[in-house]
Amino acid sequence: MQSAFMILAVTVVTLLFSSPSWAQTPVRINWTAVTGAQSGMFMAQQEGLFKKNGLDIELIHIPSSSRGIQAILAGEIAFSFMDGSNATQATLKGANIVLIAAGTNRQVFSLMAKSEFKRIADLKGKKIGITRIGSSTHTSALYALTSAGLKGSDYQLLPLLEVPNIFTALAAGQIDAGVMSPPTNARAKKAGFVELMNIAKEGPEFVSVAIGTSRNYVKTNEDIVRRVVRAYAEGIQAFKNNKAAALRMIERQLKVSDPQIREDTYTQFRDYLEYPPYVSRKGMEAVIAEIVEKEPTAKSIKAEDMMDMRFVAELEKQAGGK
Repeated sequence: MQSAFMILAVTVVTLLFSSPSWAQTPVRINWTAVTGAQSGMFMAQQEGLFKKNGLDIELIHIPSSSRGIQAILAGEIAFSFMDGSNATQATLKGANIVLIAAGTNRQVFSLMAKSEFKRIADLKGKKIGITRIGSSTHTSALYALTSAGLKGSDYQLLPLLEVPNIFTALAAGQIDAGVMSPPTNARAKKAGFVELMNIAKEGPEFVSVAIGTSRNYVKTNEDIVRRVVRAYAEGIQAFKNNKAAALRMIERQLKVSDPQIREDTYTQFRDYLEYPPYVSRKGMEAVIAEIVEKEPTAKSIKAEDMMDMRFVAELEKQAGGK
């Protein structure tokens, strides 16, 4: 009788622990923009990689790094995509934000313009679309425009909230140029607009898209952070190695029905998504150096203050041991 009871107990425990739905930890993660730069997260959700790692992920959309950081500090979400600049500026104000994995260490944007413009310098006196002041599109616009010798007084930047809105405004003639990421830049090219600069290719190493949270959250939820990073890294692997699934994600998540634009989006981000997803130290140094020009107090922050790469390092070590 006792033996039968023990067998039953072992069976129940085995079933509980082997069930994929058992003890799924609920976690809220924010994605900020309609861009392939966040493909690792989308792929992890689509391919069931979060569930595989014991996570019940709710992906929500707050279209702003700064607002995503505010939601983290308010305890409304655990993680958000963000750029290095907003993360650093929030930390300067006492937020203690840390980046735990990279999306892209390049600014994967194109400066797209009406076909009448042949050079960036031709945009003097013109209206240029970005998403928000302080965003990655803003940083990319400033890099491109400054590289052509233009100053802030030479053009007007118009914040349009979302990257697709920039294309819509350009197509409607409301702006003369705009900074766009894939797949939107591919849509603009197909519509006859010209690429004045591919900032990913011509620009510097710069932490444009990363996953961040608060250091306090990492301290109190280390195992959750570890599993999120693992699932996310597996999502990037799936994106790079399973093209059919990646194209399916681009169609569903990024709402791209055109096969040519889907292919272009995949090709661009296959090259620029980081794997292993280390945040670039050099890229963070570039971010901080830019901030220091306007906020000298940023000199007190070092690149390593903004990065916690031990979870990515653990994955790399495990992979190397196989």
